[in-house]
Amino acid sequence: MTRISRDDITKLGHLARIGISEEVAGTLAPQLEGILDYVAQLQEVDTEAIEATNQVTGLRDVWREDEVIPSHYSRAELLANAPATQDGYIQVRRVL
Repeated sequence: MTRISRDDITKLGHLARIGISEEVAGTLAPQLEGILDYVAQLQEVDTEAIEATNQVTGLRDVWREDEVIPSHYSRAELLANAPATQDGYIQVRRVL
């Protein structure tokens, strides 16, 4: 079992630039101990025979070719739905 003191929590808070009160440090210490104990349990699991996984879906090269699909709407009909247009384009606010 890993022991974490309030001082450890306060030091970690200082390093992370997070203000941690004594009351919160007292609450966090047992929670972090539980997390570290669980991680220690996971470290004990024998994974020697398990193959490393880097892709779980089995999909490869899921790109498709771009395909132009003609619309039955005219450009003017589509632009009529825009709140503002200029020179045949939809006008939007400046981003930068």
